[in-house]
Amino acid sequence: MDLPKDRLRRAREAAGFQTPTDAANAFPRDINKNTLISNENGNRAISKKAAEKYGELFGVKAGWILFGDGGEDEVAPVPSEITLSRIGMVAGRVAGVVEAGTFREVDEFDQSDAVEIMLPRDEKFPNARQLIFDCSGDSMNDLRPRPIFPGDRLVCISYEDVEHLVELRSGMVVVVERTRDGGHFREWSVKQLELFGDRAEFHPRSTNPKHKSIVIHRDHEADDGVSVQVIALVRRVMNEMPGF
Repeated sequence: MDLPKDRLRRAREAAGFQTPTDAANAFPRDINKNTLISNENGNRAISKKAAEKYGELFGVKAGWILFGDGGEDEVAPVPSEITLSRIGMVAGRVAGVVEAGTFREVDEFDQSDAVEIMLPRDEKFPNARQLIFDCSGDSMNDLRPRPIFPGDRLVCISYEDVEHLVELRSGMVVVVERTRDGGHFREWSVKQLELFGDRAEFHPRSTNPKHKSIVIHRDHEADDGVSVQVIALVRRVMNEMPGF
């Protein structure tokens, strides 16, 4: 008899993962190896939420894992060629808006659900979280070779996740967080980094002269005493054509 645990194992293997450990290593933030093993050997029932997550990662329908062909949802696994493309996709979290010079009050009690979109896995940093920022304002409209315009969506990787792998260097385009008033107000902005012996400078690249550079010295404080840190490295810029 074909059981949910058997279909889960088949979905994992069809997605190219020979063992639960292989799957857990590929999706370290999405799969707990011990839970997957328990689900596959039948020691723990597969919940609807777990089936949806497995289905997303392995490229099959959650209903197929739970009910199989002719079951309640009458769904079957998607074709293998779709499966192969799906395992290269990950969820990226929409973090918010980057806009130079605009401090927003931090809502410590915000309980709203995070918005996520599916993105290609970053080939260079496959295990790093991907963060998405929506660009507002013209502070990077003269960046070379590709300007960043209002309405662009920046696909970034969390600097915290790759800090041990990546050394900051001049020319990098980064998302900078500035906080003031004890962290109660926060600004996210995108800048281009320039490093010197005694300081780091985060420059706007704009045709608008109102935008100013952020300079921090070795004490890690900005010129005006505002706390500054790099939170993300910009990897790609996306935009959608209007009219759809």
